[in-house]
Amino acid sequence: MSANAVGWAVADSWTMTRRELAHWGRQPVQVVVGLVFPVMLLLMFGFLIGGGKGVPGDYVDFLVPGMLALTMAFGLEATMLAVTQDLNKGVIDRFRSMPMTPGAVLVGRAVADMLQSAAGLVILVGVGWAIGWRWHGGPLAFLGALGLLLLLRFAMLWIGIHLAMVAGRPEMVQAVQILVWPVGFLSSVFAAPRSMPDWLGAAVEWNPLSATATAVRDLFGSPAAATSSWPAEHAGLLAVVWPVVLVAVFLPLAVRRFGRLNQ
Repeated sequence: MSANAVGWAVADSWTMTRRELAHWGRQPVQVVVGLVFPVMLLLMFGFLIGGGKGVPGDYVDFLVPGMLALTMAFGLEATMLAVTQDLNKGVIDRFRSMPMTPGAVLVGRAVADMLQSAAGLVILVGVGWAIGWRWHGGPLAFLGALGLLLLLRFAMLWIGIHLAMVAGRPEMVQAVQILVWPVGFLSSVFAAPRSMPDWLGAAVEWNPLSATATAVRDLFGSPAAATSSWPAEHAGLLAVVWPVVLVAVFLPLAVRRFGRLNQ
């Protein structure tokens, strides 16, 4: 690909990114709800419902990294809703008819989604700090933890884009929500696998959310990282392998599906 073609691809993708960001100003309630909802869950489980069975030390040290991982998965519905709305309004068809780099629409959606996810992480980290959570590792470990979280979000993003184009209708987002919640709760986000029955704990350990949550707890230096029955290195490896595999599967599927729209 020539330098000129790369330049046009970047310019087209940035145009689509600015379009997605402009929606934030026109839909402030949806954006605020998306950012505040994880905060409500954190406060609810940390102070109202409680927990911590099988968790050494302060439950907040266990809960905050888990909630950071869970937040990366809960953005799936918003991604699907945005894509299905564009499909039903014919917006994507109009973009495809323009002299635009193929895939710029998807790249713009992905960049805007990742920016919102990064903002959500900043807010949740700030709330965690305010309620007494602290990380005990160095700055590189902290950045590594954030990198793993955003890697998980990147994988979930492409799953959402692909499923949105398969579903084609905003109403189908509700069906995905039914699937996301069990995946979120059947993980080590809120409870330690060691406190569960052996068969359930084993299933929970293999959940991509659990791998990321455990690896992030370890990088943050939380004593609660020891609640996993697997070594921290094992969880860290899975926290990379799971998202990479998911991206390798769903990104090409999404690009192929996008190229075949209306064919």
